[in-house]
Amino acid sequence: MRKLAVPARLRTDLPAALVFVGLAAVMLAGYWGDVRGRISAELPDDQVWFEWLLAHGAYCVRHATDPLFSMRQNVPAGVNMMTNTSVLGVTVPLAPVTLLLGPHITYLLWLGGAPAATAFAGYWVLSRHVVASPVAAAVGGGFAGFAPGTAHHAEGQPNFLSNFLLPFIALYVARLGRPGRRWTRDGPVLGLLVAYQVFINEEQLLVLALGCAVALTVSGVLRPRPGAAALRPFAAGLATAAGVAAVPLAYPLWWQFRGPQTYTANPLFNSWGEDLHALVTYPYNTVAGARATEATIGATEQNSWYGITTVAVVAVLVLVLWPSLPARTAAVTGLIFAILSLGPRLRVGGRLTAHDGPWALIPDGLPIVSQMMPSRLVYISTLAIAVLLALGWDRASADMILDVRLALALTLVPLFPTPTPVQPIDPVPHFITAGGWHAYVADGRTVVPLPVPSNGAGLAGLRWSAAALHEFAVPAGYFLGPDADHRAMMGPPSRPTTRLLDLAAYSPTALAVTDADRAAALDDIRYWRAAILVLDPRHRPDGLRQTVVKLFGPGRQVDDVWVWDVRDRT
Repeated sequence: MRKLAVPARLRTDLPAALVFVGLAAVMLAGYWGDVRGRISAELPDDQVWFEWLLAHGAYCVRHATDPLFSMRQNVPAGVNMMTNTSVLGVTVPLAPVTLLLGPHITYLLWLGGAPAATAFAGYWVLSRHVVASPVAAAVGGGFAGFAPGTAHHAEGQPNFLSNFLLPFIALYVARLGRPGRRWTRDGPVLGLLVAYQVFINEEQLLVLALGCAVALTVSGVLRPRPGAAALRPFAAGLATAAGVAAVPLAYPLWWQFRGPQTYTANPLFNSWGEDLHALVTYPYNTVAGARATEATIGATEQNSWYGITTVAVVAVLVLVLWPSLPARTAAVTGLIFAILSLGPRLRVGGRLTAHDGPWALIPDGLPIVSQMMPSRLVYISTLAIAVLLALGWDRASADMILDVRLALALTLVPLFPTPTPVQPIDPVPHFITAGGWHAYVADGRTVVPLPVPSNGAGLAGLRWSAAALHEFAVPAGYFLGPDADHRAMMGPPSRPTTRLLDLAAYSPTALAVTDADRAAALDDIRYWRAAILVLDPRHRPDGLRQTVVKLFGPGRQVDDVWVWDVRDRT
């Protein structure tokens, strides 16, 4: 029987893809025993947010509504999705899956698929354009997709795992000034890639743009004559890319900066710099990591976690590979961004010092850049390490040096991911999933989950909204919106009833309620356009239910929830 010929590329691409999928499966192993009954133990609020975003994408596709704004949260003001992490480039294409399987299962598919796709994208670019050895490309691509600081976001932030377009964007930036390339072809492709990345993660796109600018400058300084010759076609291609990207982005970006519910500054995250110790420490979710170490260092988000052996081996690789222009460019660029990622004030061992960091030089009012989280700049260092690992393995393969490849493999063993911590979570009430709320909620009215949705006690209410695929709207919520001074804040300005019920959510007995509280509660449910208030009886302690009784009278048990019908009061 004649054997079926397998293309050479497929013989190397398929094993690489399977390895990356396997790594993702290990990372998410904690979910597999009870897929629907578990949630992130570290960032459950973020997981709920991204499930809500998946439901937003499905709702927009199902009802053909504008994805740039949502009235399904924060009624009556709504949420500007372009000023938030909306990930429309993922949630809208995944809408059919979300409609079929629900946002919780789709979230897990996304969480595992994103780093595997990123790793394969890195492998593809490296194997076609940087190194000859497929294994070297797999090593570099695997690090790009599953580097410890990147995999750390599997706790609940799949947007920072969804970097699968970035290797291609970097490739087409590098191609613009390359001899023999046609900028009239590469420029438009780059523009389309950039436009799509805006709808996945704008911050990572900005970080990559800064990284490309620095890398090209470094390369031009290290080899000035070819750099000068490439300047004119590069500029023409870049201008073409900008023009192509501007067509699909003009209106969404106008909406982001001039539409409703926008803010002019974001002071919430721009002071978060990378801890110096995190650069040489292993995170808990690797085989070499320890929870106690991270409990000290990880008080803020960290994005490096390279470990001491990785840093040491990379330093040796830089010395060995220094004659190579790609290696020198990667090394210098990676070092610059590692320094910049330290933020406006140096943090050492979990302690914020009084010493200024490099980011302190950035003016507070500088548009866009001043709102970035400096810690995330270290992602460029991660990409630089991925390139250096690939180049080092490729050099050893070409010279048939087994010991070097073995040393590199052993270096990566401590970084092998372990399952992301999860915790059990109560199922969404049957009253919500079966549509019992339909009997009460007309168009223009809201369901008010108790406590009121927020980034605190009321997070469960957003799970209900996501599970119902946004078929009912809720007040308040978990999002970035403007405060009175148009600066970013989490959620809307708090209302009296929200504050009262947040306190009651943790009280074993009813809180004291005055006539003024009842009057404020009536104003609030009218402002929220409430039809019903809903409480899951599993909520403990019981002070919340007792306080709501004092505010609105006795509720009625319907199906598996308590319901307060307030239609006649609003």
